[in-house]
Amino acid sequence: MNTRRLLTTASKTLNVSLSTSTSTSTSTSHSNSFTPLFRPLFRPLFRPLFTRRTMASAAAKRLTGKTILVTGASSGIGRSTALEFARTAPKNDLRLILTARRVDSLKELAQEIKKEVGDGVKVLPFKLDVSSPAEVKGIVGNLPEEWRNIDVLVNNAGLVKGVARAPEIAEEDINVMFQTNVTGLINMTQAILPIFLARPDGGHGDIINVGSIAGREPYPGGGIYCATKAAVRSFTDSLRKELIASRVRVIEIDPGQVETEFSVVRFYGDKEKADAVYAGCEPLTPDDIAEIIVFTATRRENVVVADTLVFPSHQAGAGIMHRKT
Repeated sequence: MNTRRLLTTASKTLNVSLSTSTSTSTSTSHSNSFTPLFRPLFRPLFRPLFTRRTMASAAAKRLTGKTILVTGASSGIGRSTALEFARTAPKNDLRLILTARRVDSLKELAQEIKKEVGDGVKVLPFKLDVSSPAEVKGIVGNLPEEWRNIDVLVNNAGLVKGVARAPEIAEEDINVMFQTNVTGLINMTQAILPIFLARPDGGHGDIINVGSIAGREPYPGGGIYCATKAAVRSFTDSLRKELIASRVRVIEIDPGQVETEFSVVRFYGDKEKADAVYAGCEPLTPDDIAEIIVFTATRRENVVVADTLVFPSHQAGAGIMHRKT
């Protein structure tokens, strides 16, 4: 039965109910005759809305008072993740530490969040190059005191450079990919993890690492990038096992094809080549991945969405994609 028919039936039922009521019936008797008739009719209409609101409010409640640090937040998945956290808990005293090298972009994002959700979410733009061990090592000490009690770390910063194959891979590209994708992520984890472990009952907090299908399925021309994401995967799995006695949740999310600045960086700013990567496809968006990141962070404390692989509908593997012609 569709909604229109359901409402029509309900209206007719109401008329019958009222016409059969005696003139001496009290408001209580009307209510008693009305309620049983309408409950089964309207319950299917309102249950999905009620369920969605209940789930949304539960997610917001679980973020109340938390401090979340997102790396690589100036664009792409990191930027969308910051917005998604803010939209999920707009009135819950949420704090967002947003880091990247482009601090001006972070400040613009902070203004956008304030304009959209108001003062219920506080944002701290923080200039950080995760490929610099010295910067990462000093991050906690350089935060204002009230921002140091971090609850969620989203290790999102990462990049890819070039499509060269061995032995023609530039040493500079090798170094920057490993320093950003691997040692940067590990150093960030080591900087924040002591905060988590210092909490009572074995400690608690969330470490969410953004990996890639490339870490599972290496492909020609991506040898170094694939190796870095495989390293992220190994580190994440090992860390989860090391922290099994704690309540620290270690989570990895591996996207397939996502349209971000990723390909522009890979092709050294050549937009035409970057656009060709997505030709004939409908790739994932940064918002798609951001929703999943926030979902994993807002589950009940005993629930760990440990490992997630996310594809657009046209993709079935690192090199298996359907393109419309």
